[in-house]
Amino acid sequence: MKKNTLQLLSVILALFFTGTVASNAQETKKDSFETSGGTLTIHHVGHASLWFEINNKIIHVDPFGQMGDYTSMPKADLILITHEHGDHLDAGTIELISKENTQIFINQAGFDALKKGKVLKNGDETESMGWKISAVPAYNIVHMRDDGTPYHPEGRGNGYVIEFGDTRVYVAGDTENIPEMNNLGNIDIAFLPMNLPYTMNPAMCKEAALMVKPTVLFPYHYKMGETDTEKFAQLMEEVDEIEVRFRQ
Repeated sequence: MKKNTLQLLSVILALFFTGTVASNAQETKKDSFETSGGTLTIHHVGHASLWFEINNKIIHVDPFGQMGDYTSMPKADLILITHEHGDHLDAGTIELISKENTQIFINQAGFDALKKGKVLKNGDETESMGWKISAVPAYNIVHMRDDGTPYHPEGRGNGYVIEFGDTRVYVAGDTENIPEMNNLGNIDIAFLPMNLPYTMNPAMCKEAALMVKPTVLFPYHYKMGETDTEKFAQLMEEVDEIEVRFRQ
């Protein structure tokens, strides 16, 4: 009896600690901001995946199943897809987090692949749940494929500016420091990508930050060990008006 009891206790403890580790592994870092439209909480999943929570409404951006356990995350009222690449448009995860009335805003090439959603092209503006959403350019100027074509051609993919009351959030998508960033207007919170060769290096990301001028900047879409985040932090030390937060 004692041996069996000890074996049972060992199994229970193993399951407990395994479950605890698994649960903790799925926790996402988050930041909260007070806006005129309510408290905005940003959940950082990883890579280019994140989601916003405000007034019991959920907006997922580029949900990618390899970045987290989406079965443990809330279903979406709105999904924003920046472009059609597989690490941004994951059809299985989109289906998993969708409800009957979930809206999807997507670029044309993404719509052609997914076969659903509302197409937004660069310059389009729309509204969802009272929040204004603008599709803005996202493309490469410098980094090209071997055949000379850009990884992200101009006019194909989107970045998004979401207005939560008086707080404007810019999710840049896969882009470099393009001149259109000068025309975004006041930005309070920005997500700028920093992974080569597809988007920006630290120096380019700094140039983009100086154009966008957010109050809070989240570098995202980078790989630890491959992107020199320390260099970017050093470059931004002299820019007192922008607070840089690393969350990946």
